[in-house]
Amino acid sequence: MKTVQPYKRIVVLTGAGISAESGIATFRDKDGLWAKYDISEVATPEAFARNPRKVLDFYNMRRRDVLGALPNAAHAALARLERTAGLDVLIVTQNVDPLHERAGTQKLIHMHGRLLSAWCTACDDKQAWDQDISLETTCRSCSAIGHMRPDIVWFGEMPYQMDTIDDALAEADLFVSIGTSGNVYPAAGFVQTARRFGAHTVELNLEPSEGTSLFHQRRHGKASEIVPAFVAELTSGEK
Repeated sequence: MKTVQPYKRIVVLTGAGISAESGIATFRDKDGLWAKYDISEVATPEAFARNPRKVLDFYNMRRRDVLGALPNAAHAALARLERTAGLDVLIVTQNVDPLHERAGTQKLIHMHGRLLSAWCTACDDKQAWDQDISLETTCRSCSAIGHMRPDIVWFGEMPYQMDTIDDALAEADLFVSIGTSGNVYPAAGFVQTARRFGAHTVELNLEPSEGTSLFHQRRHGKASEIVPAFVAELTSGEK
């Protein structure tokens, strides 16, 4: 048996592929959301300004889809990894679903926002939200009407907590990318940043991503199978 490098500071990036087995639609697969909806009509600030009702309806649909969703074995494995003594683990997710939290993950950044959160542009308050949002919705904080939007980072907007993510990548000795297409920036560039600062890099994906050649190690298969197996190796010290 070969001893695994004793990593201490781990950054894990997750994408739509980790939640697909929980019944949440991916984006870029042939049957994904972007095959059914035009990004420019439902996922940009310009679309919201032009037709807010259409954008709100799209995110109301997506919010309802995740309300009853349950985490799968991959989410549970990452929560176990976080609880492992001696490890500093940060989960950075591109996903806007709540499955990492439901699995028990504590140290988590939703870089693209959260479906179960709403943002009032009148008072800048962000609040937990599990109901539909309409043009008549009232902010619970300031009582303004018609200023609520999904707390989602749309195309053309800056992802959340990028400074914190960049600092974590610079300090990581292991970077793991799970269930991502490798073509959405800035997340697609995380592997290069991590490598530049000396981290070992691993891709766990259903199939090779567009940036698969940038990783030191690659494993392909269902997230619910390969993620628990990888976490078991890290936490047992053997492979």
